[in-house]
Amino acid sequence: MSENAITKTLDRMNEGLAGFYWDAFTAVGVNGISGDYVEFGSWGCNTLRHAFHTCQAFGHERHLWAFDSFQGLPPSDEPRDQHPVLVPGYGQGGVDTFHATCAGFGVPREAYTAVEGYYEDTLPPLGRDGDPRDIAIAYIDCNLYSSTVTVLEFLAPRLKPGMIVGFDDYYLWNTDTGVSGEREALNEFLEAHPQWHFHRFKEIHWGGVAFVVERSEAGSHRRPL
Repeated sequence: MSENAITKTLDRMNEGLAGFYWDAFTAVGVNGISGDYVEFGSWGCNTLRHAFHTCQAFGHERHLWAFDSFQGLPPSDEPRDQHPVLVPGYGQGGVDTFHATCAGFGVPREAYTAVEGYYEDTLPPLGRDGDPRDIAIAYIDCNLYSSTVTVLEFLAPRLKPGMIVGFDDYYLWNTDTGVSGEREALNEFLEAHPQWHFHRFKEIHWGGVAFVVERSEAGSHRRPL
């Protein structure tokens, strides 16, 4: 892609993100869905800033959580993690750099909790009862199939009707395996948890889709459209 095309693509993605966060916080507010905002993958504070400023606009009292290694993607031999643009180790300079970026975007330190480390190390120790326990909106931007599997295992006991779950990389494909890492992980998760249905809420941008969590009727399983 040309530099001009990349710039326009990023601009369109940010427009999509702004619209998604506005609609998502509208939905959980109107429907009385309690809980925090939690994101898995916090590149450059781009999504966290959208969440914070939208929360402020609505006057919501919701804490923000940012789970990330802050050092880039982990190395992986899992075939479903392979993608030409996902390069292990390409990071953002550590959690201190993330804090500085957040401050530059006007996101105060007390508004969020940053949890540093790979998901396989940080999420399992939290179990079913570790914070954050009550979640209104979860944004999954961890790219890899294996990372998404770990995130969904963490979210499983925290799912509730009306909760919104966004996938930033739902429409990535691998020419060998086909379906993207995040999408494949979600499909497998729903097969294993037929009590839950993820109803399509809205497109986020060219690669992202958000869903509203519902209970499946009589335990029947329906895959996301």
